[in-house]
Amino acid sequence: METDEKIVSLRKKREEAMLGGGQKRIDAQHEKGKLTARERIKALVDPDSFEEFDMFVTHQCTSFGMEKNKIVGDGVITGCATIDKRVVFIFAQDFTVFGGSLSKAYADKICKVMEMAMKTGAPLIGLNDSGGARIQEGVDALAGYAEIFWRNVQASGVIPQISAIMGPCAGGAVYSPAITDFIIMDKKTSYMFVTGPKVVKTVLNEDISTQDLGGPVVHTSKSGVAHFITDDEEETIMLIRKLISYLPSNNMEDPPYDATTDPIDRKVTDLNDIIPANPNKPYDILEVIHAISDDGEFLEVARNFAQNIVVGFARMNGYSVGIVANQPKVLAGVLDINASTKAARFIRFCDAFNIPLLVLEDVPGFLPGSNQEHNGIIRHGAKLLYAFAEATVPKITVIIRKAYGGAYCVMNSRHMRADMVYAWPTAEIAVMGPKGAVEIIFRKDAKKAADPQAVLTEKEQEYKDNFANPYNAAEKGYIDDIIEPSETRFRIIRAFEMLANKKAHNPPKKHGNIPL
Repeated sequence: METDEKIVSLRKKREEAMLGGGQKRIDAQHEKGKLTARERIKALVDPDSFEEFDMFVTHQCTSFGMEKNKIVGDGVITGCATIDKRVVFIFAQDFTVFGGSLSKAYADKICKVMEMAMKTGAPLIGLNDSGGARIQEGVDALAGYAEIFWRNVQASGVIPQISAIMGPCAGGAVYSPAITDFIIMDKKTSYMFVTGPKVVKTVLNEDISTQDLGGPVVHTSKSGVAHFITDDEEETIMLIRKLISYLPSNNMEDPPYDATTDPIDRKVTDLNDIIPANPNKPYDILEVIHAISDDGEFLEVARNFAQNIVVGFARMNGYSVGIVANQPKVLAGVLDINASTKAARFIRFCDAFNIPLLVLEDVPGFLPGSNQEHNGIIRHGAKLLYAFAEATVPKITVIIRKAYGGAYCVMNSRHMRADMVYAWPTAEIAVMGPKGAVEIIFRKDAKKAADPQAVLTEKEQEYKDNFANPYNAAEKGYIDDIIEPSETRFRIIRAFEMLANKKAHNPPKKHGNIPL
């Protein structure tokens, strides 16, 4: 009889915990077009796979009358589950409890789940929806944030970390997502900033809205803080599942294999005609990527930021590949500060998690100008160089058209230890473009001539014949083969198969000093 009463008591406590801040606050969450923390987890994971931890934790604060206001669970749901039968660890902030604000007990729950993810080698997913630190707890809340940050750093490069911003994320709370590998922001409900519009108004007398200061459009297009923008919570959840499908569970595993019926030797004859006859005309590199990927599928990362370079995940013969490609449609595909930083971070992620790299190169150089120089294009461009040079995963480069100057070196050239370098017949590998080159080399000759322009035109054609092709580089062994564009998919897959057991190591060191 006593046992029955205790079971009934347990069930009541569980029902209380499942309600979070209560039905009224749940209804308010729904009215904002937002799911609750538990609803989000249920939609994300495989049916009936969620195992919750610390359901009965409450805060221990006694200041400002908080001891009289305790809610079971204390504002965050934590546990493990499976996604497509693979184990993941999750924390979901519950806005219905104290506005999702973080207490020391709340932070301890997150820290526990982070430690378990690292111990078991499983991805960590954070669903963020919080008003920030719980002010009543003072330094205890700040200590809680710092404990989370420290674990984010320890987990970096060990397990994939994914952050979904599904509501507010402000103040110190932003730094945990910032350390994680990928940030997804919901277009309707999310925002991130260190200091909000009211503080900006007080300190700088600047009027700015929440969305203009730290909304998803800002962070996916201007700041580059976030990598994906979604239309609603359903899309956010589906995107997390898709992203996980490309990634290994930890840094000791290979990415998951997904069998395909797309033939390895499928020729893409359209690629033979994709490069315009005029070298100054653009084309869309995404057409090349979709053409060579399994079933034409490509998950682009940071699509709206630094669009002159494209990064993302595809599969080649069922295996995950990280793709880095110049985009001639935007700024002629030049490398600038934002493109360099975007690509470098993606490359380092792929290298950390054993994802081979494919580079599709069409780069006329680095973006010139005082703005770029004064803001550190040298330092930022060096990040990209560093990332490619440091990476030990299989690395394949296909030079599609232009490969000029230092940008040729930086974009995973043979000299950065690319394993295989292919070129299309349209490739142009040189210190600079023909026009600029002849103006420097033959400037004096042209001045002496009766018709300076005729001399430059003649020499430009001569330069093109000698250098605006891949054969000079191939003669020196800097290119492994010149291939027909239509055979690109087959040659890449065969090369990755050859490199499957590649072993390469950097010199022993605590860590390098990347030019941050």
